[in-house]
Amino acid sequence: MAIEASSGGGAHARIRLGMVGGGQGAFIGAVHRIAARIDDQFVLTAGALASDPARAKASARELGVADDRAYTSFEEMAKAEAVRSDGIEAVSIVTPNHLHAPVARAFLEAGIHVICDKPLTTSLAEAEELVELVRKTGKVFVVTHNYTGYPMVRQARAMVANGDLGEIRLVQAEYLQDWLTEPLEASGHKQAAWRTDPTRSGAGGCIGDIGTHAYNLACFVTGLELEELLAQLSTFVGGRRLDDNVQILLKWKGGAKGMLWASQVAVGNENGLTLRVYGTKGGLEWAQENPNYLWFAPYGQPKQLLTREGAGALVDARRVSRVPSGHPEGYLEGFATIYAEAARAIRAAQTGKAPDSSVIFPTIEDGLAGVKFIDAAVSSSARNGAWVRMI
Repeated sequence: MAIEASSGGGAHARIRLGMVGGGQGAFIGAVHRIAARIDDQFVLTAGALASDPARAKASARELGVADDRAYTSFEEMAKAEAVRSDGIEAVSIVTPNHLHAPVARAFLEAGIHVICDKPLTTSLAEAEELVELVRKTGKVFVVTHNYTGYPMVRQARAMVANGDLGEIRLVQAEYLQDWLTEPLEASGHKQAAWRTDPTRSGAGGCIGDIGTHAYNLACFVTGLELEELLAQLSTFVGGRRLDDNVQILLKWKGGAKGMLWASQVAVGNENGLTLRVYGTKGGLEWAQENPNYLWFAPYGQPKQLLTREGAGALVDARRVSRVPSGHPEGYLEGFATIYAEAARAIRAAQTGKAPDSSVIFPTIEDGLAGVKFIDAAVSSSARNGAWVRMI
């Protein structure tokens, strides 16, 4: 699927990318940078990589960013890059959650396309404001729900849309980890500290960090719209200020039912994102830790194992595959697919056109849906598990 690129001008020149956050000691920033380069569509040109000025400059030098493009604040970066003839064309936002909205706003107002980590914002009001700003500016806005980029997730989505499962009845999503089983935040662990701090993470902990991924995956594959939910958000680690375990009942528009379980204290689990979808004609099961496999169970027939680029792989999966069958593709490649799709959308926007209909990426509306999901789950749990309507 990769588009040939060059460092020179022309339609296929690499898109000049800036980054806010992601400096020394940050995990997700490095992931974004790798993903942006896998298909050779972007070149990191500028950055405000840390809140500490010295660390921001040092991080930029390590990444080969010129000193005059290494900024100490995102506000300075947005203003300066907007007036440069060689200014950035897109910005990647990889900060803690509370900065997503102000950073996105600054770059949208500067006329720069945005690629933003999830959740979109820490409040529903901010999310709705961003949606309006995106509509006003007409800029491409991508939310990096990276699991939607996996080939076999695209395969599952196409099979549901093609009617292979019949009418959907049940949707079960899980995302299980154990890395917050102990109070890492108390030891100064950077990633744990901000994720468990409501001033930086928002009202949701586990629900916002990984629960939104499970929810987004369920919506992406099934095409269903959530009507109501009943949530119990729990905090098992003493002194922790946000939830570390989430259990939710789901009622989808049209009658399907489901459950979502997300946990960061489920001992023995590493990154257990799993989706199961069952309809009147068959079922599907996909697990992120074995991402090249998709189980399909047609009713009354033997269960089938479909593989990426193998027999039965649909064009939807093949167009986002990079290597022959039997060679593993995973997390970084799935992330890269989102960046490659973003590149296609940005190039189309630069010519005043819409991207090809095959180009799929999580949009600002998907980001808004995720924030609505967090807000409803927090509200339901606070009301002792009351049903909360989503639509």
